[in-house]
Amino acid sequence: MAKPRKLKVFQAQIGFYDTVVAAPSRPAALRAWGLRQDLFASGHAKVAEDPVAIEAARAHPEIPLKRAFGSTDAFAVEAAHLPDVPEAPSKSPKRPKPQPTTKTRPDRKPPPKPAADRRDLDAAEARLLALENARQGQEAEFADRMARLEQAIAHARSEHAAAHKALTTEVARARAAYRKAGGKD
Repeated sequence: MAKPRKLKVFQAQIGFYDTVVAAPSRPAALRAWGLRQDLFASGHAKVAEDPVAIEAARAHPEIPLKRAFGSTDAFAVEAAHLPDVPEAPSKSPKRPKPQPTTKTRPDRKPPPKPAADRRDLDAAEARLLALENARQGQEAEFADRMARLEQAIAHARSEHAAAHKALTTEVARARAAYRKAGGKD
């Protein structure tokens, strides 16, 4: 014959109820309550010490028993009733808004603001426009200088090519004459 498992009784307050369950371990108690959060670690669940609660839980192993929170009813599979909840306090009467304590007369309007002075803004915008115009002038000057340089480079290349061709022809004639005279490279 199989030896019955040793059960411990655990208690916790869950929602509106005090609950107890007889289970072999804390994880088994949490499963019986249908919880994943470890109430033992947070101190919301503990080993039961009330003899009446222990006896009721051992009569129904691994089945959570409950009663209304704070009541002295017997633990059962279904609680006899919900706990008594005190009536919510009524809203306090509205207080009148405090009157302003300043001595200004409500019919007076604040003096109009002076017109904004645009001189600083206009001067800054003019400086910015002058800077942009100067930069455009520089860009045009750079482009002109680049065009002149490119022309000079093209002319220098052309002169070099013509001179190279002439000298290459001259070297070829001189080499032919040298060889004809019996010279060896």
